[in-house]
Amino acid sequence: MSSTCNDKDSSPTRHLKSLGELKLATTRSQKSPQCDRGLKRSAAGGGCAFITTLTSISMSAIATNGIVPAGGSYFMISRALGPEFGGAVGCLFYLGFTVAGSMYVIGAIEILVTFIAPNISLFGDVTELSNAINNYRVYGTCLLLLLFLLCFVGVQFVAKFGPVSLFCVIISIICIYIGLFIASPERSVKICYLGERLLTLASVTVNGTMMCTRNESGPLFARYCTVRENGTFCDPYFLEHETRLVPGIPGFTSGNFIENIPHRYTEKGNIIGQTVPGDRDRGEIIADLTSTFTVLMAIYFPSVTGIMTGSNMSGDLKDAQKSIPTGTIAAVLSTSAVYLSLTLGFASCIEGDLLRDKLGESLGGGLVVAYVAWPTKWMVLIGAFLSTIGAGLQSINTAPRLLYAISKDGIVPFLKVFSVTKRGEPFYALLLTVGIAEAGVLVGNLDHVTPVITMFFLMCYLFVNMACAVQTLLRAPSWRPRYKFYHWSLSLIGVGLCTTLMIISSWYFALAAFVLAGGIYKYIEYKGAEKEWGDGIRGMAMSLARYSLLKVQQSKPHTKNWRPQMLVLSKLNDHLIPKYQKMITLAGQLKAGKGFVLVCSVLDGDVKRRAPDIDRARENIQKVMEQENVKGFKDVLVSKSLLDGLSYLVQTAGLGGLRPNTVMIGWPEDWRHAQNNDTHNIPYKHFIHTVEVIEAMGKALLVVKDSTEFPDNQTKMRGTIDVWWIVHDGGLLLLLPYLLRQHRAWKNCKLRVFTVAQIEENTIQLKKDLQKFMYQLRIEAEVEVVELSETDISEYTYERTLEMEQRAEMLNKLKDRRESATQRQLETVDNIRRGSRHEIKIDLPHVEDDGETQQYTFTPSSSKRPSTMKFLAEPVNRHIPTEENVHQMHTAVRLNELIRANSCDAQLVIVNLPPPPHVGATDDNSDLHYMEFLEVLTEDVGRVLMVRGSGTEVITIYS
Repeated sequence: MSSTCNDKDSSPTRHLKSLGELKLATTRSQKSPQCDRGLKRSAAGGGCAFITTLTSISMSAIATNGIVPAGGSYFMISRALGPEFGGAVGCLFYLGFTVAGSMYVIGAIEILVTFIAPNISLFGDVTELSNAINNYRVYGTCLLLLLFLLCFVGVQFVAKFGPVSLFCVIISIICIYIGLFIASPERSVKICYLGERLLTLASVTVNGTMMCTRNESGPLFARYCTVRENGTFCDPYFLEHETRLVPGIPGFTSGNFIENIPHRYTEKGNIIGQTVPGDRDRGEIIADLTSTFTVLMAIYFPSVTGIMTGSNMSGDLKDAQKSIPTGTIAAVLSTSAVYLSLTLGFASCIEGDLLRDKLGESLGGGLVVAYVAWPTKWMVLIGAFLSTIGAGLQSINTAPRLLYAISKDGIVPFLKVFSVTKRGEPFYALLLTVGIAEAGVLVGNLDHVTPVITMFFLMCYLFVNMACAVQTLLRAPSWRPRYKFYHWSLSLIGVGLCTTLMIISSWYFALAAFVLAGGIYKYIEYKGAEKEWGDGIRGMAMSLARYSLLKVQQSKPHTKNWRPQMLVLSKLNDHLIPKYQKMITLAGQLKAGKGFVLVCSVLDGDVKRRAPDIDRARENIQKVMEQENVKGFKDVLVSKSLLDGLSYLVQTAGLGGLRPNTVMIGWPEDWRHAQNNDTHNIPYKHFIHTVEVIEAMGKALLVVKDSTEFPDNQTKMRGTIDVWWIVHDGGLLLLLPYLLRQHRAWKNCKLRVFTVAQIEENTIQLKKDLQKFMYQLRIEAEVEVVELSETDISEYTYERTLEMEQRAEMLNKLKDRRESATQRQLETVDNIRRGSRHEIKIDLPHVEDDGETQQYTFTPSSSKRPSTMKFLAEPVNRHIPTEENVHQMHTAVRLNELIRANSCDAQLVIVNLPPPPHVGATDDNSDLHYMEFLEVLTEDVGRVLMVRGSGTEVITIYS
């Protein structure tokens, strides 16, 4: 395809008043008739005009929904669809405008060198493609440097050049219309046919005289016939058909309109309008490109890429909200009317094959539209030349401002350098624009440039329509455009048409454009600065979230849809920073089920006084979540009681169907200690209370022991994850390791499942059943059955039970003693208030809190030991442990021995968490005994995750 098909296909230009107001635009130049194919060209033009009309309506609605500063289309898209979409489309739109500048520059030079002054060619005959391209490169570079200097002077000069270009275009259009109306066979140039084959003027011309004959003295005879000794041999087509000289532009009365209605798409190498191969040496005009509707659409589309020019100069407009809709709609309607009417006029007044003569070879070379114009072809040639220069000047001036707006927003970090201005102009952005445009000029062939322009502009139009549709459908309170003549259905039609045109015109360029846009989108999302513009995408996400929440709340999730929705109860240190950060990391690693994570903490005190601490704690939790790459939510609750606060969180956290179904808490490593010597504030009391509340609310529970040793996201664990499956409580014990192994930190670990059997059970059959069950669950795991033999109670078990009970008894007595002392202190204060002079001295035992040994050490006075504290000195062997406690301790010791024997090298041990003591138990020490049993069960095991399911099945063997 010759570049002449594109250099004149330019978009509407705009000129500015002294105050920068956008005025009515008209066409920059006329299309080269060599590119016209009758009404099929009109159909392509009508489709493009329809797309631009819909896009203009959408853009007008967006432009009137608030102030539009510098950036134009980019600003509107980014504020409507978010910084990611805006940045991606803005970058592509910038490249489109820059490459369009290359197209206009090459087009202007092509008109100059090919049609206006062929004698200035530096590389010989310009009809040779290679010579023409070299001329385009040299002269195009010179013209581009001139445009660069003009843009550097400032937008005022560009605005002053606009009316000059506009005046030339209007005069050219008027001359063409006059030429169409006065066209007649008598005034028309003549073209030569051989039968139905249009011939080049050079093939029928001798010494400047046209000889459209078959005579032996004519030039055609020598091209179709060969004279030999044994006679003269001619092509059969030459012998069977006569030559005829017909008017090329006969006018409206010729009846060509009906003849040009059917399409005549031609394959490359065939005679134009026919299905037979041609021979250029015979003077036949052949197609150099296979033409289809999509090819014509792609060729035509750059002619309608000017509707964004005015909006992209929004920063220089006095009233962008008024000027953009008025100028854009008026420009689209006027230029569409010009394009379509001229196309229909050409189809009515010009011979059909002349419309297909892309290079005008039947006329001796030249623009066919120039021969239509009245009074001379120079009206069109000069108008087209100045129009393309004006279009190039607009593109080179507009593109840097678009890049400046993108860089100024800071959403693409590496573009920040282009936010610098000199003399009020984006100088560095202008340099980059000229550099990219120069690369396009050096390509030299518009056939390689126009597909890029088409894709980038179509993508911008697509997202303008999408932005309008999204904002309209969301019905956001902030969506109040002054322009009322729009509808979401029109915008969606525009989206569909833009996408379809991208695919049918060049699917591989469309794919490349989408991939490039997706890459920029992800880069901005990953590296770009966070911006909150209240865009439509986030509004759409909110609407979808609302709909989904209402939908999910209607019924409980099926087993196949169950996934862990994690509530992580994180303890904060004195600096309000999560104390055990690896718990948050572990929660993120368990999100392979695509559930969400909610990290919460409780602060004790009054909410009015601790309001600033809430914000600090939330920020610290958010930083930890970002550091550990955990996507989720955070919250902080203030309560006068930690126990009540934890209870409130377990009950109320979440919303609707997204309430947490699994709670993760840490094991209280210092559970044997009283904090600040306060027996009412013991860590294990908080732990037991939280476990009881979680069980009462029907949620699953994960207890993380030795959380500081759990891996981060960068560490790759190798070894095994051992599951000690003692009780089936919904299958959570089996689902958790599967989810963990989906994360890269645990994916190299193998899964082993251990189950405990009694001596009398058939361990072989039990193992087979368990292997079959694991197979049906589609979980790869090694299955082991461990026998728990009935052995005699060891002395160690007896001693651990005795130690546990004696510790509980001592704490109870200490508690009673402290309560009595507190009561006497209150009585002392009361006596003082009443004026009593009696002094009461309280002698309490000294209690040392040793954080390393985690034991109570009592240091009584040797001379003044109170008789009421004699229980502390009682020998251990006088206490007889209960049979029930001995039995439970025996079970815990035996299980611990099995776990240590079989899982000593495991990277993680997952085990059932026994149920907590029943509420209202008669034994006051049941909580302490429960903690002791858990301690013995997991003693010296390493990383441990104790799991207690909610009783609901979370895993199934069915599809």
